[in-house]
Amino acid sequence: MSLYELIRKNSGLFFIDAQTGHAVSVRSFHQSLSIDNRQGLVFVYSDNSIGAVEVLLNFLNSRFTVVLLSTQLHAAFKQNLENLYTPYYIYDPERPAAYGYNTIAASASIKLLKRKKPADYLIHSNIKMLLSTSGTTGSPKFVKLSDYNLVQNACSILDYMPVKSDDVVPLNVPLIFVYGLSIFTTNCMAAGTIVCTNKDILQPEFWTDFARYKCSTIGGVPYVYEALLRIGFFKKDHPSLRYMTQTGGILNQALRQEIVRYITTYNKQFIAQYGQTEAAGRMAFLPQEALLTKAASIGLPIKNGRFEIDADTSELIYFGPNVFGGYANSPADLSTWHETNKLYTGDIARCDEDGYYYITGRIKRIIKLFGSRLNLDEVELILKNGLGGQTVVCTGINDKFLQVAHINEQLEESTIKQVLKEKLNIHPTVVQVKYIPAMPLTPNGKVDYTSIMQSA
Repeated sequence: MSLYELIRKNSGLFFIDAQTGHAVSVRSFHQSLSIDNRQGLVFVYSDNSIGAVEVLLNFLNSRFTVVLLSTQLHAAFKQNLENLYTPYYIYDPERPAAYGYNTIAASASIKLLKRKKPADYLIHSNIKMLLSTSGTTGSPKFVKLSDYNLVQNACSILDYMPVKSDDVVPLNVPLIFVYGLSIFTTNCMAAGTIVCTNKDILQPEFWTDFARYKCSTIGGVPYVYEALLRIGFFKKDHPSLRYMTQTGGILNQALRQEIVRYITTYNKQFIAQYGQTEAAGRMAFLPQEALLTKAASIGLPIKNGRFEIDADTSELIYFGPNVFGGYANSPADLSTWHETNKLYTGDIARCDEDGYYYITGRIKRIIKLFGSRLNLDEVELILKNGLGGQTVVCTGINDKFLQVAHINEQLEESTIKQVLKEKLNIHPTVVQVKYIPAMPLTPNGKVDYTSIMQSA
């Protein structure tokens, strides 16, 4: 059964437009757009609005390959991608017209741009979705995912995720990223209501809607939960909230302890996970009972997945039916599909005696100071713990300095250097400390290391 068929099978599913409060049944979106019956690419410049959801569902129920892109992508990047890939359809609510395209009314409320002269390159029948590897830089490199990849991952997630048929789920993670996409697909298959919203989780308006619609869950990367801690989110109960999900890195010790206190006090659930776009979303999860006992672990592989650790490099290798079919850097790459169940993650890992896996760093997140290798991810986590959960980011400068960026104006440079000296014996002279008013983030909420390094 296809992903769309599994979603449509959940006949009690409704979508709520957070702006208007208007609710629409999943049945109302079935073939609600007039689109051609053929192969091709559709560029969907998607936010988390109900219009974007309607477009996505219609094209999932078609022969088209869906390319999910950010609405915030710079106009020049959009143009470059469109010139290269020449999509048959474009959905971009911010543009009424585009050169080489006719504007058509696919429905009373949805307009599409349709190419005047269709592209003639081949698209492999397995490629159902292309997800960007860059977010907002307009890179032409995409991850090729099949409908089978998406279904397998969604089903594996539902094996451990406590989704109920009456859950109300806000789309607070962008759909254009695989984490947000997997939240969308799994809950479309098994939950009751999806709240379509573009409000940020740190905006008061989001929580007004959260209470209004009695939402059951939220999702976020570590930085989001660090921010929620700062604004006092964990100081009171949120009655409709049943569980929280997290991916994108390891929580620092202070934050983890606060979350455990919160979920214990108010009878909530917290599911930490690990995944990559190349595996259609998620590859591991940490059972709640292990949140403290296996504190820094990514957990156990998902159903139908398994891990190995390369004996020579310590790289984590994942095996599963959700592994992608290769990258696309140009239209020529769309004619091929590399069938495999093996993914080299690029993460350095270890496994304990109970079968729990731990990420100890990225292969590329290594610097050398005085000839000694330094894993920046480990340094960052140790420093956060030593500073009581403060938000800090570690980068390297030409293998000569360790740079520590932080957002607490009251945090003393000497304090940071003292912790590094005590915990890791890093001499203060090779540490550069920088205060920044706000942490730069990628569109999916992860720390933008590149921006921090460029501002050094």
